[in-house]
Amino acid sequence: MLAQRFGIVDIGMGNLFSVVSAMEQIGVEATTVNSADQIGSYTHLILPGVGSFREASLRLDSTGIGEAIRGSVRDGACLLGICLGMQLLGSSSTEDGVSRGLGLIDFEVDRFDSVEVGGAPVPHVGFSRVSAEPVVLFEGIPNRSPFYFVHSYRVAEVTESSWCAHAEYGSRFIAAVGLERVVGAQFHPEKSQGQGLRLLRNFAMMGR
Repeated sequence: MLAQRFGIVDIGMGNLFSVVSAMEQIGVEATTVNSADQIGSYTHLILPGVGSFREASLRLDSTGIGEAIRGSVRDGACLLGICLGMQLLGSSSTEDGVSRGLGLIDFEVDRFDSVEVGGAPVPHVGFSRVSAEPVVLFEGIPNRSPFYFVHSYRVAEVTESSWCAHAEYGSRFIAAVGLERVVGAQFHPEKSQGQGLRLLRNFAMMGR
């Protein structure tokens, strides 16, 4: 079995420093990776992201990083998507026109509407409590722990083969999702204090 190596995927659309720093706090050395030919050398990949789904999708395609991530997951790597990175795990998004995601978990991404949020402002910014199933990613984290969110788009319902956690912003929405070695968090664990660090530590233990 390969020694664990942690790579944070850089497509130029996220504050990677905060993720690297959070990994250092849990005693894990993680390096940034920005080329497709490097992806396969990592056992654990983190895909963070902030901004437009469409732009991120184009960058994943044009650089070959998207296909490299899919291949790495097929070969047994663990993958964590954060915020936009979680949305990119799915099939498609309507942000800036319909564009495709990595297709690793079957879901679509759409914008919060005014009915869903009960007239609350969009984007959703701040701490919200997350209700999670008893899965590895949330092991040791009390149910309804608060995590930090910044987003205008959210994941629609996932297939029955996937697990998901929920939070509320006017109404219930999907806050985390997973299928086998692929997991995603709509919130930012690197900005969610102790419980966020515990979640990153749980991810680091996946695959052992």
